Amino acid sequence: MSWGYTLLLALLGGLLFKWLNLPVPWLLGPMILVFIGSRLFRGHRLQLAWPTAARDAGTIIVGYSLGLSLTVSTLSRIGQQLPSMIVMTVLLLLFSTATAYLISRWTGISFPTVLIGSIPGGLTQMVLLAQELKGIDLTVVTFLQVSRLMMIVIFVPLLIFSPLFGVDLNTVTEAMTHSSPGWSSLPPTIWLFAIVCPVAAVIGKRFHFPTAYMLLPMLVTAVIQLMGIPGPALPASLLDAAQLMIGSSIGLMLHPEQLNRKLQMIILAVGSGVVLLIFACVMSVILIQWHQLTPATALLSMAPGGMDQMGIIAHEVNADIATVSCYQLFRTLLIFLAVPTFLRMFIRRITMR
Repeated sequence: MSWGYTLLLALLGGLLFKWLNLPVPWLLGPMILVFIGSRLFRGHRLQLAWPTAARDAGTIIVGYSLGLSLTVSTLSRIGQQLPSMIVMTVLLLLFSTATAYLISRWTGISFPTVLIGSIPGGLTQMVLLAQELKGIDLTVVTFLQVSRLMMIVIFVPLLIFSPLFGVDLNTVTEAMTHSSPGWSSLPPTIWLFAIVCPVAAVIGKRFHFPTAYMLLPMLVTAVIQLMGIPGPALPASLLDAAQLMIGSSIGLMLHPEQLNRKLQMIILAVGSGVVLLIFACVMSVILIQWHQLTPATALLSMAPGGMDQMGIIAHEVNADIATVSCYQLFRTLLIFLAVPTFLRMFIRRITMR
């Protein structure tokens, strides 16, 4: 039962981060402690593992929670921000491309490999694309994508709760505790969502929707609410469990021992992640001036992480979850629908040259 040891490490990580009063403890704690444990147990008979079903269940819960924020009023307000979504997403992708080109020239790693590893917010799609294309180093792509995701998940909450953003962790924690319902107060309608959301996720996965286990529950929840059936908020303990399930999975993704030039690749991953995060901060300042968003909402909307992780953090810091979800969703859909086709054409042309 190697997943049992992983669960023990994840619980210890969550409790430790909670005791230290660190932000997003049930996401960051399990992720970091499971990652450290996977390195310590490497080469031993005991190997850490985590069920895919647990990660998927956590993602469905997060997708449902994000869908609760997509009401008529928020969607109409988000529609007014479509031009900024397009501009900001394109700028982020262009900056990632330029960064990948410079890294390729500096390291000698093929530009297509670094480019696929540098596209933000589409870890699953980029890894699958790397498997399809010839001449792509899948190990490097996976390492770049996962290491950047881990960096974003760690540093974005620290930035938000730093003096730069002025968000008080104790105030937010107290507000979230008082607003969270108990298990006994959940209405019977929760069973409708508990059945429909997993079914929609499985169907979406079968038809290759991007991030189906989060996107489909989110959209289904929004549609049901638009039909006049409000979805109840979930207890804090269930949301903490979802974070633990996702954080544990991320902690097991990174495998630096598989790299050929370990030190160079670690410096490369950290450097590119920092540069991309700085650029996201610059764009968030522009977004604040453009739409008068709060700093936390703007940064989470621009952060080059996954939609589920940014949605979790948005929920924890009382940011505008609908705005964050829509910006992240727009980038995810663009990456899924347009970027792979463009990259295939671009990489084939480079290969021919």
